[in-house]
Amino acid sequence: MDITKYIRDVEGFPKKGVTFKDISPLLESPKAFSYCIDIMAEKITDADIIIWLDARGFLFAWALAYKLNKPLVIIRKQWKLPYETISQSYSLEYWENTFEIHKDAIEPGQKVVIIDDLLATGWTALAAAELVEQLGGIVDNFWFIINLSFLDWEKVLSKYTCNSIVTY
Repeated sequence: MDITKYIRDVEGFPKKGVTFKDISPLLESPKAFSYCIDIMAEKITDADIIIWLDARGFLFAWALAYKLNKPLVIIRKQWKLPYETISQSYSLEYWENTFEIHKDAIEPGQKVVIIDDLLATGWTALAAAELVEQLGGIVDNFWFIINLSFLDWEKVLSKYTCNSIVTY
């Protein structure tokens, strides 16, 4: 299946000069959405935990955790989690932000797969990996729906295995 048919380019969003990859058409297609979940589920064999990244990673991670019968752990933007957290700041192409995770979300030695919709510069993914590692977890790999390979994220995530459904 050609998933690129379900990804819409939106020019100038969220700011001029950026081409936003809109996954709304993919989410609106049960066939395309299921295809993405099935591909990831086939390849994820060693994870103890599925982690979703705020904001759009949850759209795929919850379905994947359900299908694989794995716990789902949340990494959210700062001040959105109700319990004690640790945090990690990161920079994006157009702003800075901070991720948090509950202090008791991962036990030392647990293998995690981190799910997000888009891999651009790699800084968001790196912040998530650093949170996992602070808690003693092991990042088994990352899964993304979209990989923007032209943004040279490999330097940032060189020590991790990154997988994607679509590469631009």
